[in-house]
Amino acid sequence: MPIRKPPTARQRRLGAELRRMREQVGLSLTEAAALHRVDKTAISNTESARFGVSADRVRVWAANYSCPDQAYVDALADMARERTGSNWWDEYRDSMASFMLDLVELEHHAVSLRHVQITHLPGLLQHEDYARAVFSEAVPPLTPQALDLQVEFRLRRRALLDRPEPPACSFLLHEAALRMLFGDRAVVRRQLEELLKQSERESVTLRVVPFSVGGFPSAGSSTMYASGPVRQLDTVQIDVPYGVTFLDSETHLTNYRAVLDRMEQRSLDPGRSRDFIRKVLHEL
Repeated sequence: MPIRKPPTARQRRLGAELRRMREQVGLSLTEAAALHRVDKTAISNTESARFGVSADRVRVWAANYSCPDQAYVDALADMARERTGSNWWDEYRDSMASFMLDLVELEHHAVSLRHVQITHLPGLLQHEDYARAVFSEAVPPLTPQALDLQVEFRLRRRALLDRPEPPACSFLLHEAALRMLFGDRAVVRRQLEELLKQSERESVTLRVVPFSVGGFPSAGSSTMYASGPVRQLDTVQIDVPYGVTFLDSETHLTNYRAVLDRMEQRSLDPGRSRDFIRKVLHEL
């Protein structure tokens, strides 16, 4: 089997799940190779996502490992059937950073999304003028063409919310994000009006965490928790200075669920959150 192009984060995740499945039954690569009747390099290359894997092979390996979770196996088989080149973001593979493509792919396949935004408003809810103001702060500065591309890509992400059955999206916005002036006051006003408009969607829940609640866990970074078709395939995405990073160990998933739950407990309910946004809007 030929080595594939650099794998996506989702392809790497499939390989990692196959490795976890093998390790949970305590098999070495050599032992697994004997069980599957393949060369151990084929297993190593599959688990590292250098080689692709068919849905049928996923099911055979899962059966050989005696995996009891059929929903989990079905979800992995579905991942194996996916092919690159058939989604809108594939148009940007030569022009956008790979982590941005991985992020959009994660959003696309998520059953639900939970966002925490501390200083920026969520990309999925950004108005064009606000997005342009955010990207205008990039270091090093973007060329006019690169700036237009970034804004275009961000706006295309919003199509996720217009799907017939969009993922349930919950946004926890800190007051700091509402008050940060990206662009002039007119730009921020338009952005807050856009938040209020988007908050009326059935699939969108927006809650504000005001300064008055004080400290809260994970206050230093924006986070997205993407729920997969089964809990084992959930993913946490964290903004970092050089882009984004993805976490999927059970420890990370458990801890970030607790962080999001605690923040939600301290936030205003959706109705009071909309009132709070209107208050900030009127103060501009």
